[in-house]
Amino acid sequence: MRTDSSPGTLPAREHLPAGDAGTPVLDVVIPVYNEEKDLPPCVRRLHEHLARTFPYAFRITIADNASTDTTPLVAARLAAEMPEVGTVRLEQKGRGRALRTVWSASDAPVLAYMDVDLSTDLNALLPLVAPLISGHSDLAIGSRLARASRVVRGPKREFISRAYNLILRGSLQARFSDAQCGFKAIRRDVAQVLLPLVEDTGWFFDTELLVLAERAGLRIHEVPVDWVDDPDSTVHIVRTATEDLKGVWRVGKALATGSLPLDRLTRPFGDDPRDRELTGVPHGLARQLVGFCVVGGLSTLFYLVLYSAFRQAAGPQTANALALLVSAVANTAANRRLTFGVRGRGGAVRHQAQGLVVFGIGLALTSGSLAALNAAGDSPAHSTELAVLIAANLAATVLRFLLFRAWVFPDRTDTGPAPTVPVPMAPAPTVPVPTAARPAPAPYAWPHQAPTHLHATETTTSATTPLRPACPHSTDPGDTR
Repeated sequence: MRTDSSPGTLPAREHLPAGDAGTPVLDVVIPVYNEEKDLPPCVRRLHEHLARTFPYAFRITIADNASTDTTPLVAARLAAEMPEVGTVRLEQKGRGRALRTVWSASDAPVLAYMDVDLSTDLNALLPLVAPLISGHSDLAIGSRLARASRVVRGPKREFISRAYNLILRGSLQARFSDAQCGFKAIRRDVAQVLLPLVEDTGWFFDTELLVLAERAGLRIHEVPVDWVDDPDSTVHIVRTATEDLKGVWRVGKALATGSLPLDRLTRPFGDDPRDRELTGVPHGLARQLVGFCVVGGLSTLFYLVLYSAFRQAAGPQTANALALLVSAVANTAANRRLTFGVRGRGGAVRHQAQGLVVFGIGLALTSGSLAALNAAGDSPAHSTELAVLIAANLAATVLRFLLFRAWVFPDRTDTGPAPTVPVPMAPAPTVPVPTAARPAPAPYAWPHQAPTHLHATETTTSATTPLRPACPHSTDPGDTR
């Protein structure tokens, strides 16, 4: 799992400004492999739909994944026929590799892709990209599993799709509904910093991109779609499912160990200038309170279970000390990762040591409560002991949160202004004002008289836009999809 990404945080989302009429706003990528028959009707239908309904300038890019038939020649003819169509050829297969390559080099502020079979109704395309143009969302996906979606496909594919999304929800805590629908879009500024973190070059690329974006707090917009299954699909279901499960394990491991710098993808609260003028407000206080309460509630239940177990073989003070010690270690580790967002192993020992000091304070409170209870009466009931311990733990919890926030896991950004690290981004292209007559688009950045041959380890440069792989070390010779 890569950890190299552009430093800094993303700027606030803003509505793309109106400006030059010839600048493409949307770049739709169509990854293909041996699609000489389906490619012409797909591109012509998509081009007609965009020219008729899309209010901004657009581009269609055919990404040829090392086809062995006449697909490159067909793509070149389509590019020569329609000025808004271009073609790029890669000598290695992999849908993720194709999307990464084209998206990384594109100058359009909104990037999208769809499958060549056009299983998704094109009427969903404008709702898909509109939230990205307006600045409301960072990514957008079509969902076949939303309640408003209308889907025609066999029971086998339906079962596999729903089972896969259940796996994502259970293992990676994914909240989006459909990871593999071939109908997605992303803002270019987000893609520039998110793509270097995505390792997969095949079919798991979509899932990995969405999981990392969601964990980083980026906003994902879902659009219900009408979708008809392609009976001639060449996707190898068993091989794809195996690779996806491997990807789930790899991403889950990286997230659990905190090896991904997802904090570099955070956005400010909003683009209202008033949000930037607020000073002295603790960052993430509400989120930290919610996380701490959840962890605290689970820790209290864990503590009570341990206390009841230890009480069978020891006195109340010993049982309380042992239960509190074990639960305190688990509580510190959970709050470190989930509440205060500290990732990696750096400082873990120091945090646990400080957590033990906090544990000592909690031990003093709970032990003192038990001592007072025993002094008040002989042999108090077990239920009474538990009630007193709950009250004492509530008081200790409030103190624990304050100590965690101010001492164990302080917000270092509050101590002074942090050095700003600029995010290397190209100037945002401008968006044309919709008019009755569509102006001619700017010359296409890719050479479209003949297919462009792009190797994973080479750099091909066109007249106006450099075309280079985002991750030159990414190779997948065994990818047969």
